[in-house]
Amino acid sequence: MKHEMKPVVAEKAPAALGPYSAAMSLDKLLFLSGQTPIDPRTGDLVEGGIKEQTAQVIKNLGAVLEAAGSSFDKVIKTTCFLADMSYFADFNAVYGEHFVSKPARSTVAVKGLPKNALVEIELIAYKD
Repeated sequence: MKHEMKPVVAEKAPAALGPYSAAMSLDKLLFLSGQTPIDPRTGDLVEGGIKEQTAQVIKNLGAVLEAAGSSFDKVIKTTCFLADMSYFADFNAVYGEHFVSKPARSTVAVKGLPKNALVEIELIAYKD
């Protein structure tokens, strides 16, 4: 059996900040690169704190999932990066509104994120 791997182009998501794809598709699996709270129209971080930034990250992930033929209910695993664990409760409040299927998750605090973002999320999903 030959496996087909191809990049996903998501016009409604921010352009990659480096030499990588928004996502890679391998058969029915999708591996989404980390999304930060960049407004795809301006290329800038959204205004506000962790709640506003988390909402934008989720919008960006949704745009990539849609472009790949998937959706939030098909997410298997997320990896979440926070600039500070003090954001955890507010992050969870926004995250929980969108990831209602409760996929597996890891959440870690990191020293820094691109453009000094407060949050980044990457995920693995499937498509039919």
